[in-house]
Amino acid sequence: MAEPEFTATGVGIERARRSLTRAGQVKIHDGRLELLTSYGREIDSAPVVSVHASKPWFASKDRARATVNGTRYVLTLGRRDADPGDAADAAVDRFLAAVRAAHEGT
Repeated sequence: MAEPEFTATGVGIERARRSLTRAGQVKIHDGRLELLTSYGREIDSAPVVSVHASKPWFASKDRARATVNGTRYVLTLGRRDADPGDAADAAVDRFLAAVRAAHEGT
């Protein structure tokens, strides 16, 4: 089975209620998840199989939670210029599906 691929730009990344970037990137390639700033500097990365990702029930549709190397991040995957409902929810679902597919592939 091929490795799941996922890329999202314009992602807000928060840690402990502190914004790290408002226009970062989330990439899944070669079996690794990478959280990057808008300049491409790495915030954190780990093998996808060690990442826990979920959709918080109390947050808006455009948010996902990811635990990478024991650190919890909140990812805002909805683009600010997009329709708040459809595009954001689809991006979160694609991210969660890519992480889930990596877990099932092991």
